[in-house]
Amino acid sequence: MGGVAAHYPGLGSEMAAGSRISTMSSTPSPQTPQLAPELRAALKRDDAGLVAAIVQQYDTNEVLMLGWMDEEALHRTLTSGRVTFWSRSRQEYWRKGDTSGHVQWVKSVALDCDGDALLVRVDQVGAACHTGTRTCFDGRELDAAVGTR
Repeated sequence: MGGVAAHYPGLGSEMAAGSRISTMSSTPSPQTPQLAPELRAALKRDDAGLVAAIVQQYDTNEVLMLGWMDEEALHRTLTSGRVTFWSRSRQEYWRKGDTSGHVQWVKSVALDCDGDALLVRVDQVGAACHTGTRTCFDGRELDAAVGTR
């Protein structure tokens, strides 16, 4: 068993590198939608039940921001076409762009090899950062020694 299935024993031998992990339970409940058991098993959450979500512009590969998702935020992101995060400071869900108009339209979502980070590729409308900059990293470079090959 190789690829994704090798890292996630719960995914079964039918999974191969490049395969898609089913994201929804085959029997969703309208009251409490759930992620598919395979995806739930593959996610490695921090002590607060959160997974880091790296947000990247789909056509330029520009890294826009980092947010946090719990299972409900991930479910909303996977099923709505818009990115939803869990706000650690406000302790509530927030859908990017609802107040600012700076919407993130989901193009794809991937789980990293360890299951502890998501890559959410989006079409970003306007600024991604709450400060008004295109990315949360603009103008925030640190002095670092530059390595060479």
